[in-house]
Amino acid sequence: MPRFFVDTPLLASGEIALPSGAARHVQVLRLQPGDALTLFDGSGPEWQAEVTAMGRSEVRVRLLAAAQPQRELARAVTLAVVMPANDRMDFLVEKASELGAAALQPLVAERSVLRLAGERADKKRAHWQGVAVAAAEQSGRTVPMRVEPVMALGAWLAALPEPSGDEWRGLLSPRAAAPIAPFAQPQAIFLSGPEGGLSDTEEDAARTRGFAPVTLGPRILRADTAPLAVLSWLALA
Repeated sequence: MPRFFVDTPLLASGEIALPSGAARHVQVLRLQPGDALTLFDGSGPEWQAEVTAMGRSEVRVRLLAAAQPQRELARAVTLAVVMPANDRMDFLVEKASELGAAALQPLVAERSVLRLAGERADKKRAHWQGVAVAAAEQSGRTVPMRVEPVMALGAWLAALPEPSGDEWRGLLSPRAAAPIAPFAQPQAIFLSGPEGGLSDTEEDAARTRGFAPVTLGPRILRADTAPLAVLSWLALA
């Protein structure tokens, strides 16, 4: 059954006009009155619906019944990633959304290849948010992953609140001695470096903000692989 995100609250059963983005998807699929579809607005529930009218400028649907499926990770996980180059960031955003990350924080560090700022960074963030929403539609998530504004690593670390007992902070580092291990906190942040890794100074700064260095094993993983390996481990833990 087709499944679409709508950027307007779905509050009660009844007939509504679809926002332009979802309406375009319905038109491209050439759905007809009476055809079933699923809608979600990012707040948690998803709605079973049916098309009631198709037009060039408007698509109307009837919301039938809401359900509250449980498809999120048991913990709210933020991936703080120094952005990999080329199209690897698109891949990382898509797969992180599929695997259940709650948020993704794009960062720029000393050894970054991809450096974004200003309007270019804003456009990329909007693009990545669209990638995350599309992945949520495909994977069955009802709360799309949130993509945060691009920040410099140092500024992001400085802005973090003091660690709390409800949050675990992990630094993915090939120089770490301790393997990643189960933790009890309901929230987690994992910081992952760029292709060349974080500098010693950057790792030290992360430690002072409560990040525990952990390793994912003896192999060196790519910048877009390590964060996804963590999410896969959490999904099965």
